[in-house]
Amino acid sequence: MSTITSVAGDAASSGGGDASTGEGTALSEGRRASRWATLLAPPGQPRWERPATLALLIATAVVYLWGLGGAGWGNGYYAAAVQSGTRSWKALLFASLDPQNSITVDKPPAAMWVMGLSGRIFGFNSWSMFAPQALMGVAAVVLLIAAVRRWAGPAAGLIAGAALAVTPVAAMMFRFNNPDALMLLLLVAGAYCTVRAIDARGERFWSGSTGWLVGAGVLMGFGFLAKMMQAFLVLPGLALVVLVAGAGGWRTRITQLASAGVALVLSAGWYVALVELWPAGSRPYIGGSTSNSLWELAVDYNGLGRVLGNKNGGAHRPTPPPMPTPDPAQHADPSQMHGGFGGFGSQPGLTRLFSGELATEFSWLLPAALIALIAGLWLTRRLPRTDRVRAGLLLWGGWLLVTAAVLSYMSRSFHSYYAMELVPAMAALIGIGATQLWQRRSHLAARGTLAVISLATGGWSFVLLHRTPEWLPWLRWTLVALSVVAAAALLIAPKLPRFALAIGVFALLAGLLGPTAYTLETVAQVHNGGSPTAGPPRSEHGGGPGQRGGVADPQITDLIEGSDTRWAAAAIGAQDVSSLELSTGKALLAVGGFSGRDDSPTLAQFQQYVADHQIGYLLVRQRQESGQDNNSQGGQPNAGQPSNPQSGRNHSGGGRDTQPSGADPQPGRGGDAPQSGPGNSESDQSTSAQITAWVKANYPVTMIGSVEVYNLNP
Repeated sequence: MSTITSVAGDAASSGGGDASTGEGTALSEGRRASRWATLLAPPGQPRWERPATLALLIATAVVYLWGLGGAGWGNGYYAAAVQSGTRSWKALLFASLDPQNSITVDKPPAAMWVMGLSGRIFGFNSWSMFAPQALMGVAAVVLLIAAVRRWAGPAAGLIAGAALAVTPVAAMMFRFNNPDALMLLLLVAGAYCTVRAIDARGERFWSGSTGWLVGAGVLMGFGFLAKMMQAFLVLPGLALVVLVAGAGGWRTRITQLASAGVALVLSAGWYVALVELWPAGSRPYIGGSTSNSLWELAVDYNGLGRVLGNKNGGAHRPTPPPMPTPDPAQHADPSQMHGGFGGFGSQPGLTRLFSGELATEFSWLLPAALIALIAGLWLTRRLPRTDRVRAGLLLWGGWLLVTAAVLSYMSRSFHSYYAMELVPAMAALIGIGATQLWQRRSHLAARGTLAVISLATGGWSFVLLHRTPEWLPWLRWTLVALSVVAAAALLIAPKLPRFALAIGVFALLAGLLGPTAYTLETVAQVHNGGSPTAGPPRSEHGGGPGQRGGVADPQITDLIEGSDTRWAAAAIGAQDVSSLELSTGKALLAVGGFSGRDDSPTLAQFQQYVADHQIGYLLVRQRQESGQDNNSQGGQPNAGQPSNPQSGRNHSGGGRDTQPSGADPQPGRGGDAPQSGPGNSESDQSTSAQITAWVKANYPVTMIGSVEVYNLNP
C-alpha cells in the first residue's frame, strides 16, 4: 500500500506526465527489491542463510505434521489423560487418568496441560493432541539453530538444525504424545538462554547475564514438570560452560549459577508444593508412588530409582497385553502400527547406546559427533578461557557425555526413545566440529579428520542398516560408496577450489542420507503403545497398550456405553482402562494405577464406591496359559502378577466357576455393601488382589470372550 501511495503522489505532483510516472514506478520497484533483499539477507548475514533456514523449517514442519489426523492415539495411557483433561479442569491440573479423578498418570502434568488445552480449543482428536508435539519439534530446531549460530556461525547452526530434524527418534517422538517432546524443547530453550547469558554484557551479578541464567533455570524447572529428573541430566553441561566461559570472577559466576538454581527450584517446586498441600481426599492419587506423594514419584520412580534400580515403588512393573478393545482410531491401518511394551531397553553397560534397535533410532551421527568433539577441543586448546567455540563444545559435549553415561547404566525401565535427549547435543557438536574443520581445510590434518568423519558415518550407517537387512538392502551399500567418494573429495578439496563448496555440501548430504531415509520410513508408520520404535516395522515387536490385540467382543463396549454410574467400570491396571475410555468416552476406574500395584483405591474405598453405586462393572481378564485350566489360579488380579511383556499371556484371576459368554449373571448376594470375601486379609496381597478376591466372593460373573465381567449393580 505504501508503494502505491508513493507512486500516486509522484504522479499527482508532476501533473501525470509519462516520464514522471515511469520514474516513480522505477523508484518503487527499486525500493521493493531493496526490501526483499534486506528481508532475505539482513546486513551481516550470508545471502543463503535465511532462505536455507526457512526451507529447513518448512520441510521439518511438513514432515512432522504430515498425516497426524490418522495417527491413532499413540500412547493410549497418556491419550486417556489428555481426554480427561478436556472434560475436567481438575483432571487437567493433575493429569488424571479419568475425568472422575481417581488416579493420575505416572508422570508430571506439563505435557498433558499443553495437549489438553489444545483439545479444549480444537476438540479432542488425534490431530489436536499430536500437532502441539510436532510444533514443539519445529521450535526445538529453531532454538538449536539460534544457539549454535551465535558461537559457531550460520553454517554450523544450519547443520545442527538439520541433524536434529532428520534423526529418527526425534521425528518419532515429536509425532507422539509422550512427555519427551515438551521436555526436549524446554531443555534446548534452556541451553539457548545459557548461551545468551554468556554473551550478555556486564561482569556484575546484577546484569543481563544473570537474567538469562534465571530464565534458563525456569525452563529447566518446567522441564522437571514434563519428565521429572530426566530433565536434569543436561545440567552439568550447562553449569560447566558458565563456570569456564562466563564473564566475571569465580564469585560472580557461582552466584549467578546459584540464582539459576533458585529459579529452577521455584519453577518446579510450586507444583510439588501444590500437590503436597492439597488435601489428599479431594485430589487424585499420585500414580506410580507408594505413598500418594509427588515428591516420592520424582525421586524414586522417575528419578534415582530408575538409575540405581531401587525396588521401591509399586508401579514400575510392566503390564500384560491389554484386553482386546476396538481401535479408537479406526482410520489408522493396523498393519502399519508398531511399538508396544516390548522395548524396555538392552542390558546396562558402555555399549548399550550402540546396540540393538536403540542405535538405529538415534546414533547415526554419534561417531561423527564424538570425533568432532575431540577435534574441536584440540583445535581450541590454546584459546582464551572465554572463547565461544570452545564454550559451545563444552556445553554440548557436557550435555552429550553426562546424559549418555546415565542412560548407558540406567538399571530400571529403560526405553529406547530416552535417547532422544542426546540428539540436540549430538547435532550441535556435528555442526560446530564440521565447520571448524572446514574452515581449516587447507591443512591436511583437518581434511583428514573430515574424511575420517565421512568414512565413520558411512561405515556406521552400513552397520545400522544391516540390522534391518530386508528394508532397502541397496541403501547401505550406496551409503558406503558415497562416504568413500566424499572422503576422497575432501582430501583433494584444496586442489579444486571451484568445487570446494560442492564437495562440502555433497559430504554433508551423504552423511545425512541414512538417518533421513530412516526418518521418512518412521513418519510413514503409525506408532502406538508405550514403547514406540523408529524405522521400519520389526516382526519381533509384540502387542502393547494402544496396539491391535485381536477382535473385541462388542458386548463389552455396549456394557460400558450403557452404564450411567460415576465410573462405568473398573479394571485392574491402566491399559485396559485407557483403551476403553478412548473408545467409549466413559470414565473408568483403574484399580492399582498403571500396573495394578498402586494402593488406589483401597479395598475399603472400593467397597464404599460399590455401596454407593458408583461403579458399574469389574472387568478381569482370564489367565490364559498353555496346558492350564483358565480357572486354576485364584485370588490374583491380572496385573498383580509378574509377567513377560513380550509374551502372549494374560494374567488374571480365576478360582470361581464361570458361565459361558453371554450367560445371565446369577442373582446378587444381597445387601447394599457385600461382605469381604476370602483372601483380602492376606498381608502379602496387593490392593488390587484384595479387591479382585472380594468381588469374586460376592458377585456373579459373566464371561464375555476371555474377560470376566462382574456386575456390581445387579
